[in-house]
Amino acid sequence: MTIEIIKADYNNESHCQDLMLLLNAYAEDPMGGGAPLSAYSNQNLCNELRKRNNVFSLLCYVDGKPAAICNCVEGFSTFKAKPLMNIHDMGVISEFRGLGLSQKLMDEVEQISVEMGCCKITLEVLEGNQVAKNSYIKFGFEGYELDPEMGKAMFWEKVL
Repeated sequence: MTIEIIKADYNNESHCQDLMLLLNAYAEDPMGGGAPLSAYSNQNLCNELRKRNNVFSLLCYVDGKPAAICNCVEGFSTFKAKPLMNIHDMGVISEFRGLGLSQKLMDEVEQISVEMGCCKITLEVLEGNQVAKNSYIKFGFEGYELDPEMGKAMFWEKVL
């Protein structure tokens, strides 16, 4: 079995097709919301990603087949005055689960983040996604808190 991880080139049509295939598979999974991406997202994502210099996507192939994806967005920590890296999407196609692909992707994200001078890597995970939580804990992630008396940080959103 051959495992290859590449940084997607948003100008490469093949990379964009694989990115969309993997991202749709993740979106259709119950842990990704259980619904395919919108027609707008399918038609515009690579074009929009191309315009940004603070994002990257890692594509993972097993024996040449698209198997996993990790989309990352650079942010900034005002407390540390340094960039941070957010893992925005992490998905592994069901037939390739159990091969340690998420660990390999996170290794690559960590390498890139260190090279960029990032102070930390962040991500969000659903409370019920025990498999992902175990993978992230194994890699060294933990809940975020400034003061234990105030509790752990919560991820909220307001849809626009």
